[in-house]
Amino acid sequence: MVDLNNLKFGKINRVADTGFRNKDLTKISKFESISPPSVFIGSKLSYPLVNVGILSPVGDEENAGIYDDCQTWAKEKYSISDVVKLRTGLLNSRFQSRVQDARMNKKFVEIAKDIAIANKPVDVEIELKDRIASGSRRDQVVTPHGMRAQLKDAKVTSNVKVNRAVDRVINDDVKATKGISMLYKNGINEYSLQKILSVGVMGLKKDKKMVPTRWSITATDDTISKELQKKVRNYPEITDHQLFFGEFLGNQYLILLFPGVFSFELFEFYYPGSSWNPTTEFKASHDYEGYAGRTTYASNCVGGYYATRLPVVEYLDKIKRQASVLAIRLETPSYWAALGVWVVRESVKKAMAAGGMRFGDKAEFLEGVKKIGKAKYDFDPQIIYDKSWLLHEAKTQKRLSDFW
Repeated sequence: MVDLNNLKFGKINRVADTGFRNKDLTKISKFESISPPSVFIGSKLSYPLVNVGILSPVGDEENAGIYDDCQTWAKEKYSISDVVKLRTGLLNSRFQSRVQDARMNKKFVEIAKDIAIANKPVDVEIELKDRIASGSRRDQVVTPHGMRAQLKDAKVTSNVKVNRAVDRVINDDVKATKGISMLYKNGINEYSLQKILSVGVMGLKKDKKMVPTRWSITATDDTISKELQKKVRNYPEITDHQLFFGEFLGNQYLILLFPGVFSFELFEFYYPGSSWNPTTEFKASHDYEGYAGRTTYASNCVGGYYATRLPVVEYLDKIKRQASVLAIRLETPSYWAALGVWVVRESVKKAMAAGGMRFGDKAEFLEGVKKIGKAKYDFDPQIIYDKSWLLHEAKTQKRLSDFW
């Protein structure tokens, strides 16, 4: 059993290298391809200057859609190697722009918009300024891609198919948060919404601007979750204790639901040798929110916090109940390449969909979680019980029923 008694919690310095490799494509300068559809807005330049990239595979155009389809990867149980292989074949043909250029009708920006709002792969012609560079820059939120080059010219060569609800919302003068909520209610999933938000077609006309992809991913998760939380807070509380657990791509989850008003707490543990922890020591992060929600960014668990919270809130909305939620993530050495925060989101979805175990008594529940944690994941949750804000609040806060 792993000894975590002296473990320190805090923000993790994520510096590990995925080690993507590509075949030699340095002589390619002009080609026809199909975007999945996908664009990438980089955040490494001095904001409001950004890199705007059109993502497309070099070769294998007939299967372009699968290169950016996280939901299919999860559903079909793609391995880490499967995803890495796909993403190394994806080229980011990019150009520099200012975020406000979303309002300027500039050629390349308009092409990026058309690709991002499309609901089917888009045929494109790409001409590059320079040689293709290999290698992927790591990020804890976005999904990596394998190649990049400066864009010289681009052209969309097929009709762009856009969902009617998307077309209606992006042409209405509504705030971005309202637009996201409207489209989510119309069945547009979070992955499409992230792309749409990033290219600056959402929001009031005078305020429209591009949003770096890593920001748009977290903003979308947060916006959808907050809208659902408004509904969840009005539902009756669950009457029993529920445990959900599961594993996907080396990420193990225990999701504990307690009777009570909505609150959410996340512990993340990074095993030595896992993707974000190349050291020989265990590392951990922790963030939480009470009934009123968060007013600041979850700076310890970052995007993983919002990607974990969303599927749990979706579950509570589905069953029309509220609960106090304690989520535990164990990132094991099996998760050897960081693939983006979609892995977190889909891992939690799988755990919630698998069905939970129910306990009537709290003491029995906590003991049952310990037994399951030890048996399935060689992990003792006692350290969570000792440090949990949620469990501490449950002991100290009096409920209305206590006065009757």
